[in-house]
Amino acid sequence: MPNVIKRTFSLTQEQAKFIDEKVASGSYASGSEVLRASIRGMQDEDAMVERWLLEEVLPTVDEMDAHPERLVPADEAFDRIEAKLRARIKAAE
Repeated sequence: MPNVIKRTFSLTQEQAKFIDEKVASGSYASGSEVLRASIRGMQDEDAMVERWLLEEVLPTVDEMDAHPERLVPADEAFDRIEAKLRARIKAAE
């Protein structure tokens, strides 16, 4: 394990119980391992959100800025969705 820095954290009873259960189940050797795995999960999630923002959201915003004539007001968009759903329900009856 790389350089280890010791820290002290306060946990709720529920959080402490969760960690204890993970260790007792044998999934983790210690509470520290549970916390490290949790932090890795948060880091992975942050990286996924960052990729999504860069690869999907920003290009969409750029496209919207480049072609504002393609934009549909929210009320109109919801009306269209509602009409499609009603048509599907009616067709299924």
